[in-house]
Amino acid sequence: MLSLLLAATGPWFQPLVWMDYRLSVLLTISIPLVVLIWAVVAKAEAIVRLSIIYWRVASLLAITLYLMMAALPVSFVSSVIARALIPASLWFWEDLNEEIADRPQSPLKLAFTAWRWAITVYSGLGALAQLPFLSCAFKSQIQIIDEPFCRVWLDPPWLYKQMFHPTATPQFLGFLGLIGLGIYVIYLSYFVLIRLGKNGRSATGN
Repeated sequence: MLSLLLAATGPWFQPLVWMDYRLSVLLTISIPLVVLIWAVVAKAEAIVRLSIIYWRVASLLAITLYLMMAALPVSFVSSVIARALIPASLWFWEDLNEEIADRPQSPLKLAFTAWRWAITVYSGLGALAQLPFLSCAFKSQIQIIDEPFCRVWLDPPWLYKQMFHPTATPQFLGFLGLIGLGIYVIYLSYFVLIRLGKNGRSATGN
């Protein structure tokens, strides 16, 4: 069934969706992981702290992946929100921005700055591009799977499931995604309602 769905002729933008997922692996996982390890070795505290904040926020992308494996409509909402929150998390903190700007020029600073701008542009354009697909969030699971307009976004997550979770059911993976989404919403609510009012735009609280 899965192989038939992946082989089916999709809409004209199907290659762009697959390209988006490939770029996502590069820009949201591979490069930031290298930058984080590099910053830890170089003892660049501000970059390490901002990278950790990024990983916490970007975890919504992983949650979205599992929600899409189960073809849950809410995944289309979480995808747009994740792409909007990532740039915000990287530029919001005044104290970290100042520390990074004051650092001497170095390959690490150049790499981090280039990545931060690249993922900001990528996430911003991605969020705008996915706005038309928010209509899929108001459809049933069956409609999402049956309509190529929505299903095209599910094909890469289904391939991921086939590679890494071949024996798990979509329902179980979707359940894990919902648990992750619930925890994420609680943490985000705590930040907006309590921590933001207490510390403002200071990541360190100073």
